[in-house]
Amino acid sequence: MLQQYNHEPIKWKQLTIYISESDSWQHQPLHQILLGIARQQRITGMTVMRAISGYGKHGIFRTMNKLDPSIESSVLPLVITVIDTESAIAEFLSLVKDMLKDKFVTCQSIEVLSPLVTL
Repeated sequence: MLQQYNHEPIKWKQLTIYISESDSWQHQPLHQILLGIARQQRITGMTVMRAISGYGKHGIFRTMNKLDPSIESSVLPLVITVIDTESAIAEFLSLVKDMLKDKFVTCQSIEVLSPLVTL
């Protein structure tokens, strides 16, 4: 596990947020708003990934294949991964909780193996 300068282990967390590319907040794409807040908070890392297909709580199948008329929606899922310390993730969540109240969000403890990541 990566350690701070005082050699105490850091409690790292990985926050995973599942949204749609059509989700917005105050007329702006939600994923861009979340990225901006994470950067302002100096979050160690955040990645937004566009899925090629998937479905969520409503069971609507979403895919990139626009040629198949049986496909229900071409609006694709986005998966956002946020990695930082336990306290930084808690602070970030407190700032974005209203934006995510109807979204699927998970959080798990992780072990950071890369020595390139420093706080």
